[in-house]
Amino acid sequence: MNANQIALVQSSFEDVRPIAEVAAELFYGRLFETDPMLKPMFKGDMANQGRMLMSVLSAAVKGLSDLDALAPVLRNLGARHHNYGVQEEHYVTVGSTLLWTLSQGLGDKFTPEVRAAWTDAYGLIADVMQFGALELQRQQRQARDQERDLRRSQEAVVVG
Repeated sequence: MNANQIALVQSSFEDVRPIAEVAAELFYGRLFETDPMLKPMFKGDMANQGRMLMSVLSAAVKGLSDLDALAPVLRNLGARHHNYGVQEEHYVTVGSTLLWTLSQGLGDKFTPEVRAAWTDAYGLIADVMQFGALELQRQQRQARDQERDLRRSQEAVVVG
């Protein structure tokens, strides 16, 4: 992302802040309408979930100015979301839902240029989160393999 795109995302998000609660309701309503299979992943209070969404989005938007600091946070977030059952295809649904929500909340301010900037921002955020999920899967696989190898070596000692 270039500096202009980052500025567009950050300034347009300032227009979302006053309507954050409504934006979160719109987001989750649209998300569950688009993919009802996602609803069981959200077991808690949806108002609280909406606040968490806006908080994470706010941190990510702010962090676009310092990607080196943002990347580890997003990788960790991606790993946590993997543990919640989030799959690669869910990122596509969330991305389109986010863009739809922004278009509803920002109205005429959601220009093609702002849309393109948000598309790139979400793409970056999703890519780093997915990398974090893949990193976690690799670590889990490695731990399982080590555990299996340890069991086999212990069995060999007992048998031998």
